Amino acid sequence: MSIAIIFLFIGTFPLQNAAAVQKDQAKLLEERMIIYKNIEVITNIPWYYIAAVDQYERNIRKVRKDLPDPEGILGIYFPPEKWSGPINPNQADTNPKSILIFNGIGMDGNGDGKADSNNPEDALYTFANYLHKYGSDEDNLEIGLWDYYKRDKAVGIITGFAKMYKAFGTLDLYEHHFPLPLRANYSYRDTWGDARGWGGRRIHEGTDIFADYGVNVFSTCYGIVELKGWNKYGGWRIGIRDINNTYHYFGHLNGYAKDLKIGDIVRPGQLIGSVGSSGYGPPGTSGKFPPHLHYGMYKDNGKTEWSFDPYPHLKLWERQTRQKARARN
Repeated sequence: MSIAIIFLFIGTFPLQNAAAVQKDQAKLLEERMIIYKNIEVITNIPWYYIAAVDQYERNIRKVRKDLPDPEGILGIYFPPEKWSGPINPNQADTNPKSILIFNGIGMDGNGDGKADSNNPEDALYTFANYLHKYGSDEDNLEIGLWDYYKRDKAVGIITGFAKMYKAFGTLDLYEHHFPLPLRANYSYRDTWGDARGWGGRRIHEGTDIFADYGVNVFSTCYGIVELKGWNKYGGWRIGIRDINNTYHYFGHLNGYAKDLKIGDIVRPGQLIGSVGSSGYGPPGTSGKFPPHLHYGMYKDNGKTEWSFDPYPHLKLWERQTRQKARARN
């Protein structure tokens, strides 16, 4: 388990519980990995795609009121009508034969004779077999994902997760880092939701961290560079999506790290750009406000995306980054 998750509990739980939390999380991730790799052996679908689908489903279930909260070891969810069949009179059917008759997709993945959507092996085996109809190479897997979700963004997010899992070979990609050097002269306060007037009435969808021109800007997470370029509001900006399906937005940059491009994988603390004052106009506009980093966070729920207050997260990551620096010294 990453240090980031441990520190979420400090202050609300006794310190002696941190080790137990770390052990429980590590065990959970280990159990998930075993299931993913077992399904890979059986279906020939790469474990990192199976893990990516499961993580995507877990993420959206946590922020959707129309879906049940994730319980147990896995996050993947099948609506009863999809699992058992749309006209199946028994929407809780676990008989593989009758499910097939009614055009359900539920399958028996562990050999117990039942197709139970609440069983981890059955659920992942079913989804992996659904994808296998299209093929096991990346292009055909993307086609299968689109056919299932009918949403380009869902396909992009899942393939991004798969790319990260494949690159790092682990499920533990939850570490975070403060976006500026702690030794820099910077300041920030909670301004999320404040009114903004340039370009029309709107709210401030982030936290402004004021610092000098050229101060390094770091990735706050493990993630995929999803967006890079000019925006009339944010100037030169970068968007990075992490494994929790949170989109991290870095705006008003002075420039980018060398060779950084869309689709790249980044780590917490990796240089991605520098502080500037770009924005509020056509490409190249700068100097209309003091130099600062606009940092925003957004969530996607499988249907839409919205901003939320990054300030508490920044304060947490600032403490964590300082603690890790002290530990190294």
